[in-house]
Amino acid sequence: MRLDDDEQKMLDGAHGELVQKCMKILVALGEIYGAEKMIPVNNVHSPGVSYRVAGDAGLNYVKDASKMGKFKISVTLNTIGIDSERWKELGFAEDFSISQLELLDAYKQMGAKEMYTCTPYLTGNIPYYGEHLAWGESSAISFSNSILGARTNREGGPSALAAAVTGRVPAYGYHLDENRKATCHIKVERRPNTDREWAILGYYVGSVASKDVPVLTGMEDINPTIENLKAISAAVASSGAVALFHIVGITPEAPTLEAVLGEQYKMVTFDDREYQKVVDKFTYTGSVDFVVIGCPHCTINEIEHAAQLLSDKSIKADMWICTSHQTKKLADKMGYTAVIEAAGAKIICDTCPVLCPTSSKGYRVIMTNSAKLAHYAPGLWNVETGLIETEDCVKAAIDGRWGGIKK
Repeated sequence: MRLDDDEQKMLDGAHGELVQKCMKILVALGEIYGAEKMIPVNNVHSPGVSYRVAGDAGLNYVKDASKMGKFKISVTLNTIGIDSERWKELGFAEDFSISQLELLDAYKQMGAKEMYTCTPYLTGNIPYYGEHLAWGESSAISFSNSILGARTNREGGPSALAAAVTGRVPAYGYHLDENRKATCHIKVERRPNTDREWAILGYYVGSVASKDVPVLTGMEDINPTIENLKAISAAVASSGAVALFHIVGITPEAPTLEAVLGEQYKMVTFDDREYQKVVDKFTYTGSVDFVVIGCPHCTINEIEHAAQLLSDKSIKADMWICTSHQTKKLADKMGYTAVIEAAGAKIICDTCPVLCPTSSKGYRVIMTNSAKLAHYAPGLWNVETGLIETEDCVKAAIDGRWGGIKK
């Protein structure tokens, strides 16, 4: 790799041991992927912040780093394994919670911002078009690359920390123009309307695209909400390894099909039959003991909607509405939290069932409006899942069972 003078000094140890170690990680990563140079970055969203994922090895790694130096650039933190403010009240295990708080404290000592969310673009970390980033968290990567037109690869905890310490990433993958061209053309005949339908479309896209860059056509006149786009971004990164997708007429790099389509590509069609296959995969009827919305974290609009649906109601199943603590404070101020909690539901901050220990609760069935959670929960917790609309999630929580969608 070609390093500039400052990068070479970092590698040689002129800026200290931590910087040197981090630059060695980035150089090795760049050599593995054939990068020719480094790219400056000013924006990191760090994954691996949940103690459930990091474990003691990750905890000790960050604690050691915090004793050696600080972050050079802006760093926000991904979802953690507890609600950082209400973990005792909500019944998170003390031993686990204390280790989680130690990990957060080490990151804070290095200068990280306490966001603890999988949707940093909703809480102030909003990349601009073409900005080079070092982000982790699959749905946030997909959203930033695709919807915002920023540029990041999938960073793990060590590489994100290294980028934060040095302000550099190796120039490979989605940082380069040639790797952002579409290699899979998906003709959308079954057009989405609701958040769930956008998630179903995304789940199909991820499953057929795998590691390809898909471009979707047939949706040019749709005016999606941020919730729609959040849903598809999470879904494509769950059923496949899609970190970048284009939607002609909607996403910023795809004003036309010709602008993003590569020379070689495969073509598939999303129609009623493919839609139904995803629906069938996540169909469940029967008793329900856990209902979750907010994977990725809810917007204030979604919390408002949940409050309207839960007003003057009482639930039988446990219900979590997951969001950032920044968004919850707004929900508190607007009265939504009081309405939701009066119904027996809980607004859970900083975490989600994918990254926190919920297996001890003994849940058997999770109903959700999230394709991501519906995909991961069976393997994580040995539960059944159903993917339904937000309105149906609330109904299932109120009734303690789900009878299916009436046709």
